Amino acid sequence: MPLPHTGPSAARLLAVLRRELPEGALGIGPEATAPYAADRSGSRPDGEPLAVVHATRAEHVQTALRHAHELRVPVVPRGAGTGLSGGANAGTGSVVVDLSRMNRILELSPEEQTAVVEPGVITAELDRAAGEFALRYAPDPASAAISTVGGNIATNAGGLRCAKYGVTRDAVLGLDAVLADGTLIRTGRRTVKGVTGYDLTALLTGSEGTLGVITAATVRLRPVPESTATVAAYFDTFAEGAEAVSALTAAHVEPAMAELLDGPVLAAVDAAQGTDLRSRGGALLLLQCDGRAAEAEAEAAVRLLRKHAASVETTTDPVEADRLLTARRLVLPSLERLGRVLIEDIAVPRAQLAPAVREIAAIAERHDVRIFTFAHAADGNLHPILVLDPDSPDVPEAAWQAASDIFATALRLGGTLTGEHGVGTLKRRWLAEELGAEQHALQRRVKAAFDPHHVLNPGKAL
Repeated sequence: MPLPHTGPSAARLLAVLRRELPEGALGIGPEATAPYAADRSGSRPDGEPLAVVHATRAEHVQTALRHAHELRVPVVPRGAGTGLSGGANAGTGSVVVDLSRMNRILELSPEEQTAVVEPGVITAELDRAAGEFALRYAPDPASAAISTVGGNIATNAGGLRCAKYGVTRDAVLGLDAVLADGTLIRTGRRTVKGVTGYDLTALLTGSEGTLGVITAATVRLRPVPESTATVAAYFDTFAEGAEAVSALTAAHVEPAMAELLDGPVLAAVDAAQGTDLRSRGGALLLLQCDGRAAEAEAEAAVRLLRKHAASVETTTDPVEADRLLTARRLVLPSLERLGRVLIEDIAVPRAQLAPAVREIAAIAERHDVRIFTFAHAADGNLHPILVLDPDSPDVPEAAWQAASDIFATALRLGGTLTGEHGVGTLKRRWLAEELGAEQHALQRRVKAAFDPHHVLNPGKAL
């Protein structure tokens, strides 16, 4: 296949990668590269990438980065492409390093409750493997069935169990990562505790592929809870559900999970999945308590929720609980059936959840855009989803104005632009408002120390 018309540096890079990578590891041409141009965010890059490197070993990543660094060709790391902020979008002239084929669980230690995995391991597969030893991988993004552990680490993904178990960073003990010049480093530890040197593991986690490319991770596992109790509470309005969650927090009730879905989201799930959730109320709160005291904690939650909810149901039946949680996990696919989605991801202090919900509704009305909202409510993380015309090539100005107002609301309430999806490309224009000039400049200096020629995922995160 002839080299794409790209320029001398790109042509030289493709020639050396052809020579040094194994057969089948390098993809070029539109058919090979088009599937790797965009992630799941709904945003589109300019053009398509130059090539895709299908890495199966860390050495392949090192080879790609070493030569790209020398020739100043941008590199975009990618896992399953399930990211929601444009962080894996790869435009003209870039080389994608696809890590999805590095998908082995290298070690699983029941005694230490740890695992060592390659970045392409599917999140749910790690959880299932741990389950054979009565353990689990606690981070639980809604995309667990399709997202990779490496992608979760790159974005510091959250998920349904964050309220009790924390985000991905809380489960990562150490990393193998390739720096921009091809150097392989190992950060962190295998012990439960360790404070030697700067915490580069935490810095790389959530860096969105701009500081290094993860090739292995040592992660913490946790025991499977002895029991689990699930509560489904229906409310007349989404704001009333948000107020109820804030009341739970104030009462020191700590669920493992508290997922809040508004009426339009429920209707979309019903239409896509054949459920009847919307007929039960204007909002649904799925609450889950786990551990030895699960039923007692659920009972305490139910007593409080009955003061706010139209109806409350409880179950300890895992089949019924799974049915409800499956509906929650299918929210985004259900919304994608309605149009092109622009997915936002703000977080506010938990006491400010209800004011944020009310303001999002006002923003939708003010700009005449459709916004469907759900939340990891127990940690104040809201997902207002703008559903746009799928036939429009560009995001309309009204949608950008609505997004800007949503971000301004989050910051005004003491919150953040992104709770778990990352900055990617979609939120860079608002980043300085949250960080401030001094911290923004410092973060750019950190980036330069790791990647002096800015070849790693340029135009993302910062």
